[in-house]
Amino acid sequence: MLITRKLLEEGLSDLRDIADLDIWEEDAPIPREELLRRIADKDALISLLSDRIDRDVIDRAKGLKVIGNYAVGFDNVDVEHATSKGIPVLNTPSVLTEATADLTFALLMAAARRIAEGERLVRSGAFNSWGPTLLLGKDVWGATLGVVGAGKIGTAVLRRGKGFGMRLLYHSKPRNEEVEKELGAMYVPLEELLGSSDFVTLNVPLTAETRHLIGEKELAMMKRDAILINTSRGPVVDENALSKALTERRIQAAALDVYEEEPKVHPWLLSIQNVVLAPHIGSATVTARTNMAKLVASGVAAVLKGERPGNVVNPDVFKKGSDGR
Repeated sequence: MLITRKLLEEGLSDLRDIADLDIWEEDAPIPREELLRRIADKDALISLLSDRIDRDVIDRAKGLKVIGNYAVGFDNVDVEHATSKGIPVLNTPSVLTEATADLTFALLMAAARRIAEGERLVRSGAFNSWGPTLLLGKDVWGATLGVVGAGKIGTAVLRRGKGFGMRLLYHSKPRNEEVEKELGAMYVPLEELLGSSDFVTLNVPLTAETRHLIGEKELAMMKRDAILINTSRGPVVDENALSKALTERRIQAAALDVYEEEPKVHPWLLSIQNVVLAPHIGSATVTARTNMAKLVASGVAAVLKGERPGNVVNPDVFKKGSDGR
């Protein structure tokens, strides 16, 4: 089994009993050529979202039986080709929902109250007095929260917004009537959400439809004092358009945990003050990362034992008549 980054041992321990583990031990992502070389004789693969598991990788591994992706999203895996080869693809749903929602709201608060700017001010030694107009921010309590994508994480963000007395708007495909009943959230078209929200959070998977979901046109719909938060996938936002909107103060601020060409960050974003930048740490809690490791490992182990785990993103591979099954 090839594992493209060292995971927490709680997840690896069960796998050591059933397979020889070839683990990429470096902190940086496994190089493409190394991935192609090591995968050739493997029966199983556990990958990270930073690994491109495309047709070339899948075809190189002649005996590959399962791909476990250590993430909720799986846009880095060619699921269609894996399915055609009869290879189950697994992900890690649910176990990182609350951690990611926490981080989303933390970024919202940080951008609203200009926490990063304040910390830079203190560290620079330039803070010399409290003042009535120092780093005036934006109220969160009672503001309007617009959540784009009301899946598990988006719903958890809405739940946090309710705790802050916020007016809750959401846009999602499909419509989520449960959040309407539970939280009083209101379903609105995307254009209305963008034009009415004080805070817009993006909680959608990366697909052809959501790539550059937020671009120049959508940013122009937002209020001038609105704040955009993205903890989903970088390419959901056109960073060039966002950088211009922030520079020209056409929206008040943004907070990002993901980037369009990650780990590269648009140079304009690095140079402006009204954006909070985090290094893709949405699920970075001990509990969430441990449970992610356990879930992907148990799923891979189940497939290797001839069982069907619950975290399969392409269940068609288990249908009678699929290739290799």
